[in-house]
Amino acid sequence: MMPTYTALMHIDAYVRKYLYASVYSRIRTSSHLRARAFTPLEVPSVKGTAAKDDLLLTGITLTALVVVIVVLSLFTLLTVMNLFGLLRKNTFKVQARQFVSTMQMAASAAAESERRYEVIIDLTEQCYTLRQITSPDLSQVLEEEIIVTNDFGANCQVFYVLFDDLMETDEDHQVAKFRAGHAGWQYGGKIVLLDEREQPYSVVVSRMSRVVTLKRGDVEFMLPKAKDEVLF
Repeated sequence: MMPTYTALMHIDAYVRKYLYASVYSRIRTSSHLRARAFTPLEVPSVKGTAAKDDLLLTGITLTALVVVIVVLSLFTLLTVMNLFGLLRKNTFKVQARQFVSTMQMAASAAAESERRYEVIIDLTEQCYTLRQITSPDLSQVLEEEIIVTNDFGANCQVFYVLFDDLMETDEDHQVAKFRAGHAGWQYGGKIVLLDEREQPYSVVVSRMSRVVTLKRGDVEFMLPKAKDEVLF
């Protein structure tokens, strides 16, 4: 009885040892496989995140650079446009046309109303003023009468003024005045301008027409005829 029991105990111990060894081996193998499976998956994941961050930062940097370039381009364009506009304003043709427009404004405004207007040309100061005459004293220019005042500029200068009654500006008479009423200009004449190359241009004012014209050269204009010279 004792030997049989002892043998069974030995067999039971052997079976337990075998089972423990088998289970332990499986556990180690499973843990090792999980460790090997975990390690390669984690490392690439970290590296992929870093790469994505680098790409994101690169995209933001390029976008900011493009925005800066666009803003600088706009500022450059605005500067060039302003400079071009300033240069255009200083050309002879622009200044001469502004003066012609002022003369035409006086004639048109007088024709459409009962008011009188006057363009004063100052050869000494190289400037001109358009005013509405509201006072019987024509020698006095009130501040509230002034509509336009402007300079001729360095590229456009008044050389002389000749009226159709042959009165001409000289050293003693450096101010010329053209008055316009409902019936037209009180006096006609021409205002001779010089461009930057000192080439003459004539602004022609006629009593017979309210249209003020700009012509190349120091042109001749028709003088008004006396009554005994008119055939009809």
